Amino acid sequence: MNYWLMKSEPAEVSVDDALAAPRATVPWTGVRNYQARNYMRDAMRVDDGVLFYHSSCAEPGIVGIARVASTPYPDPTQFDPRSPYHDPASKRDEPRWVLVDVQVLRKTRNLTLPELRADPQLEDLLVLKKGNRLSITPVEPRHWRRIVKLLDRPAA
Repeated sequence: MNYWLMKSEPAEVSVDDALAAPRATVPWTGVRNYQARNYMRDAMRVDDGVLFYHSSCAEPGIVGIARVASTPYPDPTQFDPRSPYHDPASKRDEPRWVLVDVQVLRKTRNLTLPELRADPQLEDLLVLKKGNRLSITPVEPRHWRRIVKLLDRPAA
């Protein structure tokens, strides 16, 4: 089993939006970074753990525990000229971008970026590395266990 941190802007898809969706599952559309795409395409497996992370908001942080709920398949937004994620160079018979479905298992308190940074056991968590802008990053099992433990505690 692998673990991932997946960032979503709440204005696009929030943890509450995902919970309100059928089976609390949403397609992870709009990824337009090759490394993040490769994680979904080549490394993610159904039932992998996901830390649902709100980004580009007042208080970025981990707001839910989820799982990968599908194998990768073509992201339909790449073919939609009305979508901000449209990619005119991507062809239906050879799609450039894929997505996976993500199912939220539970909403958590917001484990904020400052809280993550303050924990010495998480100092090498990829999302905390200077210059890291990826929307999807792998999470080591030891980091996953630590974060789940922190999520079960009240905010400091």
